[in-house]
Amino acid sequence: MNTAIETNTATIVEPTTEPALQLEHVSYSYSKGGKRVLIDKNYDFRAGSVVSITGPSGAGKTTLLSLLSGLTTPTKGRVLHNGEDLAKADRYRFRSHGIGVIFQSFNLLPALTVAENIILSVDASGKTFDRPKKQIATELIEKVRLQPEYLNERILHLSDGEQQRVSIARALSYNPQIILADEPTGNLDLATQDDIMGIFKDLAHAEGKCVIIVTHSPEVAAQSDEVFQLAPLRERQRWHCIDADRSGYECHQQTSSLRRPPYELRMTDN
Repeated sequence: MNTAIETNTATIVEPTTEPALQLEHVSYSYSKGGKRVLIDKNYDFRAGSVVSITGPSGAGKTTLLSLLSGLTTPTKGRVLHNGEDLAKADRYRFRSHGIGVIFQSFNLLPALTVAENIILSVDASGKTFDRPKKQIATELIEKVRLQPEYLNERILHLSDGEQQRVSIARALSYNPQIILADEPTGNLDLATQDDIMGIFKDLAHAEGKCVIIVTHSPEVAAQSDEVFQLAPLRERQRWHCIDADRSGYECHQQTSSLRRPPYELRMTDN
């Protein structure tokens, strides 16, 4: 079980020793005898931690998402949920009770209101609660740092950042132990990205949830408690030029990966 530690400002839930999800020698290929997308992967995902899964395109991140969410089973090895093999478990119940999934494209119903999207998820889970569904929706909206008046707004009126917050609230609607997020900050500006990461860290550290994020972003990975790297990220280069003194341009070439911090080359042409 989780251990809570009182601090001057908040209660922090320490990660448990028993993994919430566990990869045990997991390999996967899409066809018998075909190319293996994942080869002998082992990792423990614990409650109370934010873990980022990283790797370049083709490293198997999407496949691993399907395995962790119970949509498919490994070719070899096991995915364990609280010590139980998901291949032998009721995976529908796991997906509707044990895990909440957050999508990069939100997957909200645009014609419905914020409250209706959240309540629909509560109904679909089949779980019963000791308080009204509208009250649950109100509590969740506050948790993702939106004002209560958003409850009656239709999704199509919301910005990308607001929709992602609603998507998180919907994933939390049936109180799952595990949150699985697929590139949750890919469409967001840096300030909103940081705020979304703050929500994820609150869910893990204050509520003891296991938060797993699939990301290409070194910035997101750097804010996580742990990074599970499927393969080394390829270095990426970009040029950012600004008018330095109205007479020339100052350009910064930035190369970044998870293996070393960014550096800058400055060149000025007067």
